[in-house]
Formats: sequence, structure tokens, C-alpha cells
Amino acid sequence: MNTKYLPGILAMAAVVVASNILVQFLFGQWLTWGAFTYPLAFLVTDVMNRVYGVAAARRVVFVGFLVGVGCSLVGTQIMGEFGPLVTLRIAVGSGIAFLTAQLLDVAIFDRLRGGKWWQAPVFSSIIGSSVDTALFFTIAFSGILTWLEPGNDVSWAGEMLPMLGAGPVVPLWVSLAVADWGVKLAIALAALIPFRLITRKLMAQVA
Repeated sequence: MNTKYLPGILAMAAVVVASNILVQFLFGQWLTWGAFTYPLAFLVTDVMNRVYGVAAARRVVFVGFLVGVGCSLVGTQIMGEFGPLVTLRIAVGSGIAFLTAQLLDVAIFDRLRGGKWWQAPVFSSIIGSSVDTALFFTIAFSGILTWLEPGNDVSWAGEMLPMLGAGPVVPLWVSLAVADWGVKLAIALAALIPFRLITRKLMAQVA
């Protein structure tokens, strides 16, 4: 393994581990604390892509995926008040969403890397985040996929409520997904500042 990739690999592993821990703690009615750390995975991927290229970014993504799988396996063995902290549907949804969204982010970033400096990180992160949210919440909580884990009762997620407490009536999991998506978009924009600063410093070092 190229040691110059090590900071990116460690950063991705830290983001994944922290997010898996913080997702257990609620922030308000619609979010968990993990919603604020997880989007930083896109920042790590985009920095690696800009500085070291597609192959390095993909390597970091696969490390993050393996760390996430490890966290899920640990979570399935920890019993909470209502059963395992991580159910099969959550583990499958998390893994598929992470790998698909991150690899999509890498591909879109690479396609746009020749444009203005902000275009690649903005569009790749927004599209990747949208796909990530849609895949995870659908796989983990949608009623149409109960066959994935018949013994896991997710009927609570299908409770019909006004979206985010004020909008049209939708299943609860849709409100959770919309809130999560909103945070991801906000962090994708805010991350432009550290993205610019970090990439400038690293590219000056590798030049």
C-alpha cells in the first residue's frame, strides 16, 4: 500500500466508525448525530480523487466499505432494548448504499475534474448523497422489502405522519430520509471550504 494514501484511508475509517457509533444517538426528532459525520466520507473521497486520482479514491472507498461491514458485524452482536443494534436490513442497506454512492461519486468527480474547481466536488457529492439516502432508507425501512428480513418488525417506520411534522402525509421513514438528505446537501456545500484548503496543500506537496 502506498503510504501517501494512508491519511485518506485513516480519515475514511474514522468517519465510518464514528458514524456507526453516533447513529445510535438521536438529534431532535428526525436525525441522529451520525447524519452529521457520515457526509464527510464524500469529502475524503473527493480530496483523494483530486490529489491522487481515481484509483486512489476507489481504494479509500473500498477500505471504508470493509470498515463499515466490520462495524455492522459488531453491531449485530450487541443487543439493545429492541434487539440487535444493527439488523440485517440495516447492514445490507448501509453496505450497498455506501459502496454504490461512493463509487458513483468517484466516477462523476472524474468526469467533471476538468471544469471549475468546485463543480466536481459539488455535483459528485450531491448526486452521490442522493443515491446513498434513497438506497439506504428504502432497503432498511421500506415496507415493500420486508421479505429481506421477515423477523425484523419495521412497521414503526411505515407509520403515516406529516412529512417532517408539517408536510404531506408519508411513511415515517420518508421523513427520516428527507431530513438526512437535507443534512448531506448542506454539508456537501459547506465542505467546499475544507476541500479547497486541503487539496491546495496536498497538491503543493506532491507537485
